[in-house]
Amino acid sequence: MLNPIKTSDFDAIRLKLASPEEIISWSHGEVIRPETINYRTQKPEKDGLFCERIFGPTKDWECACGKYKKIRYKGVVCDKCGVEVTRSVIRRERMGHITLQVPATHVWFLRGLSSKIGLILNLSIQSLEKVVYFANFIITDVDETLKEATLDQIKREYKSKKKNIDDAYDREYKEAVDKTAKDQALKIKEEKMTSLDIDFEETKTELKDLKPLLIITEQEYQTLSMKFGHLFAAGIGADAVRKLLSKINLDKSIVKLEEKLEGAQDAKREKLVKRLKLLKNFRNNNIRPEWMVLTVIPVIPPDLRPMVALDGGRFAASDLNDLYRRVINRNNRLKQLIDLNAPEVICRNEKRMLQEAVDSLLDNSSRNTKTITASTGQKRQLKSLADTLKGKQGRFRQNLLGKRVDYSGRSVIVVNPKLNLDQCGLPKIMALELFKPFIISKLIKREIVHNVRSASRYMEAGHDEVWDILEEIVKGAYVLLNRAPTLHRLGIQAFHPVLIEGKAIQIHPLVCTAFNADFDGDQMAVHVPLTKEAVAEARDIMLSSHNLLKPATGDPIVTPSQDIVWGAYYITFSDDNFNTKDDKELHAFYSEDDAILAYEHRFISLHEPIRIKFFGKGLVRTTVGRAILNTIIPEKLKFINEVVGKGKLKTLIRECLALYGEAETVKFVDDLKNKAFDFITKSGLSWGFGDLPNLPEKDALIEKANVEVEKIREQYEEGLLTESERYGKVIETWTNTKETIAGICKKSLANVLPLYSMIESGARGSWSQPVQILGMKGLVTSPSGAIIELPVKGNFKEGFGVLEYFISTHATRKGLSDTALRTANAGYLTRRLVDVAQDVIVVEEDCGDTEGFIFTKKECEDNDDDFFKKISGRYLAKDLVDVKGQVVLKAGAILDEDAIKEIKTFNIESACVRSVLSCHLHKGICAHCYGHDLAYNKEVQLGTTVGIIAAQSIGEPGTQLTMRTFHTGGVAGSDDITQGLPRVEEIFEARPPKKKALMADTDGSIQIEFSQKTIKDKDGKEIVVNSSQEKILKLNYKIKDEKGKEEDATQEFVIPRGTMIWVKDGDKVKKGNRLTEGSFNLKESYELQGRLNTQKYIIKEIQYVYSSQGQPLNDKHVEVIARQMFSRHLIKETGDTTLLPGEVVEEEVLFEANKLAKRPAEAVRLLLGITKTSLSTDSFLSAASFQETPRVLIEAAVSGKIDYLEGLKENVIIGCLIPSGTGYKGKKKREVYQ
Repeated sequence: MLNPIKTSDFDAIRLKLASPEEIISWSHGEVIRPETINYRTQKPEKDGLFCERIFGPTKDWECACGKYKKIRYKGVVCDKCGVEVTRSVIRRERMGHITLQVPATHVWFLRGLSSKIGLILNLSIQSLEKVVYFANFIITDVDETLKEATLDQIKREYKSKKKNIDDAYDREYKEAVDKTAKDQALKIKEEKMTSLDIDFEETKTELKDLKPLLIITEQEYQTLSMKFGHLFAAGIGADAVRKLLSKINLDKSIVKLEEKLEGAQDAKREKLVKRLKLLKNFRNNNIRPEWMVLTVIPVIPPDLRPMVALDGGRFAASDLNDLYRRVINRNNRLKQLIDLNAPEVICRNEKRMLQEAVDSLLDNSSRNTKTITASTGQKRQLKSLADTLKGKQGRFRQNLLGKRVDYSGRSVIVVNPKLNLDQCGLPKIMALELFKPFIISKLIKREIVHNVRSASRYMEAGHDEVWDILEEIVKGAYVLLNRAPTLHRLGIQAFHPVLIEGKAIQIHPLVCTAFNADFDGDQMAVHVPLTKEAVAEARDIMLSSHNLLKPATGDPIVTPSQDIVWGAYYITFSDDNFNTKDDKELHAFYSEDDAILAYEHRFISLHEPIRIKFFGKGLVRTTVGRAILNTIIPEKLKFINEVVGKGKLKTLIRECLALYGEAETVKFVDDLKNKAFDFITKSGLSWGFGDLPNLPEKDALIEKANVEVEKIREQYEEGLLTESERYGKVIETWTNTKETIAGICKKSLANVLPLYSMIESGARGSWSQPVQILGMKGLVTSPSGAIIELPVKGNFKEGFGVLEYFISTHATRKGLSDTALRTANAGYLTRRLVDVAQDVIVVEEDCGDTEGFIFTKKECEDNDDDFFKKISGRYLAKDLVDVKGQVVLKAGAILDEDAIKEIKTFNIESACVRSVLSCHLHKGICAHCYGHDLAYNKEVQLGTTVGIIAAQSIGEPGTQLTMRTFHTGGVAGSDDITQGLPRVEEIFEARPPKKKALMADTDGSIQIEFSQKTIKDKDGKEIVVNSSQEKILKLNYKIKDEKGKEEDATQEFVIPRGTMIWVKDGDKVKKGNRLTEGSFNLKESYELQGRLNTQKYIIKEIQYVYSSQGQPLNDKHVEVIARQMFSRHLIKETGDTTLLPGEVVEEEVLFEANKLAKRPAEAVRLLLGITKTSLSTDSFLSAASFQETPRVLIEAAVSGKIDYLEGLKENVIIGCLIPSGTGYKGKKKREVYQ
């Protein structure tokens, strides 16, 4: 059997402006009546918006009148009601149309972000709107030959009238008796002459100005048509605009514009380029400009704008039906008025209303003043066609990128420590529903029932066989668990289900970190993979026991926490006399087993020091607890003879993974979990309020600090300190006091074992918490981010005073509101990052790059980074040499853990490694430039979506970053340093920073002076004084004049007070050097320092923000985003390519275009923010589903854009497998679609 053609079997999709003929060819009939359904019979009205003759039958294989029923009449068209007998599903596909009595402009092309109609006619939106909405007339045609003739005639008339005036004057002069009469005659002649001249000039100007596209008011139109009615034709409304557009000859217009472009200035050039680009797009794609004005409106299928009957005989209908109904009503009324020959003014009003109705149908939110609201209930704005596309609830994001999934369920989660790492507890009743089809198929195979219906009934009856079959099915099955928000790929993992009673899903305690789950009411969703391929992926890739490392850093993510850590600490803890007791006093044992046996028979305690014989080590002093822990530790990692905390466990797991691989590590963590839980339960450790000691020294310390603060205040009042110095000293005093109290607190808690061991082991809490409970809460920040200088001296054990309580809640409230805001901002940042990096996929093994990226030991140490950590997991681009110049490793070698161990023995100062930033591929990147895949700690596979992994790795810790801009002590005038999330956003969006650092534009030398101002003394003498408020920084450099002679030039910068200057007087600086403190403006840095340095700066700054918040992140991820920020090119000269000047294109598009051209296009590489980069993607589906949907679709429609479906989002939208991971088929070549 041939493979059936699927609806998603196509290679590219094109968006183009539709012609009226095309709209009619889609349609199955014209909608004439505004009615929807008959409220008595509940059947669709004929020729209405739900008409069965146009859109197809409402019931399968049945016509409207009921003459033909059943499938045997398939394809018959009923002679009585005209309905074709077919499936009712076609009511989702068949379209209708409405023929408009007068044309109406398409609001997107009239308004939009840049009006396309305005651009073609070279008119402003305002003047065009006046024409379209019947306020002003526009001249559509002028008869030039008649115009010339009329001008000649006017000149002749002028001459003859002038002669008449002269003759009349001569007559009167002769007849005049006295001087007065003569003067009177002369005055009359002059008046008449002036009036004639003015009239002549006015008429001449009016006639000369009479050109097509002139916009005139109604009064001007009346006057002009009285004078020159035979010369010109003017129109009003969309009809006039359509006439003008239909007269445009694209070829001639393009030639004219190209001529104009050659001599154009920069200001005009931009507009000319835009017009030329639009006209060329129209010509290349066979689009006519007049199609932007509609004469026919398509009516979308009725099942996409349904009417649903509610209880009580009312109906809920889609807003679109209301909007269509308005258009049809107004159209029909206009038709009647035209047939009745109604007065022009009435028709014109109806035409304007029809235009507005069409506007609201297409985009009800674009004309803010004229939006249409619902006629009933709350006057909400109706959702038009454009509104159903855009935004989070629109078609793209709600229905195409995110779909609802069958075979899924959700429930509250609880912990089950008895599970294995790859298991989850699934409630029986849930499993019964999820695996229903599998159960039904088995029931039918075993001939217990004979069809699906009876099988369902059999299951509902709850027979025992059903549960047996369910047990069988679940044995080999896998389910996916997902916890929202899914911030990184470990938010969805696969498990073996274990059937349980109850209604809550049970999960393993060690996968909580990956899901970021806790058990305070969290819910999780379960999904069942159905196809063979999906099950295989769940088993081989998504199973939780295969996902032990965190993709962001490559560290283990299944590290024990809380009770497990506490348990391990408790087991390995030793008595105080561990090192002091004499060997002779200790029990000695032949082996671990003997010692454990003695412990089990209560001869020794868990923590007392004993000696055990180890092969090759003799007798070792240890405790029986440590011996017990060593029984589960893999052979090569033994013997652990120390107190084990969280850090040590993490190291053990990492080493176990490296030495033994996944399976052994999973066994180890599960054994560790069981042991630790067992012992911590038996320990009965707990602590209560009464266990907390008092700190007698506290009051004296606080009193001492009070005295110091009082001293500082006195110094300030005497004028010895400035306000900011006083503030700083007060803060410092209280900070030091709190630190002293913290030290005392830690000492006094050493006796409270439960609390001490909990914090010391890293199981829960930190030392700052008991300090707040026993010592003092200390200083807190105000909502503006400044530290409040009144400390909270009380602690939680003793309680706060009223003022302290107020200050404390003030700060806490700030913290909580911050958290809420942060989540939304971090989510939005992740979304933009995913969008910009979604098509960065590993597409080739090796691009052959030899340039690489240099890491030096010194640079790493300056930034507090580990040099070897930076280069590990990467390929060498050049030979690795030590200080003596001896080659340690050849180029092309991978720096894995073994290689790093080896090279640590040499003295190496720098390494040149392969990097994503230097990869030569135009689309995607190669495996060698990326290096190791951090999630598996092995070479990255072809088809890995490294872009999305990068975006998730940067976005996921985003919620943990702070939102605040740190205030420098609330002192006015000093700028805040943006940090945390806002700083990350500032960098990735390439925005100008809040506090910009000055950079040297050229090489030169520095001169620093105080700025001077002139003041008058009491005698009125002028004195020049240095201003301490600002300094002037001069950069002296040489420039060449026109003759090539060198001249001195100086650039001056005014540096405000409080800004640190990084250079000294007389320093020599190079172009791009930093002159003052602050952050670089990335665009400026790109111009002065070049691409690579700017990318380095981006990585350094992002890493600074993340590491200062204790969030480790691998450089690779930031490199991927930095690469994307530089991935677009601006076309300067087009050469022989089809590219247009001023167009922003992806690197691959430019490369492919230049490959085919004899004269390649010239372009410059741009630095764009991530939002701009996402919107300039070659794929309109990807851009439209991101942001600014209307703008993207308008651009795509007028340029007939083709989307080759190469990215991930495009394929999700059309319902195909994404071209990555297991769906990666290698590069799909773009055919030239002719």
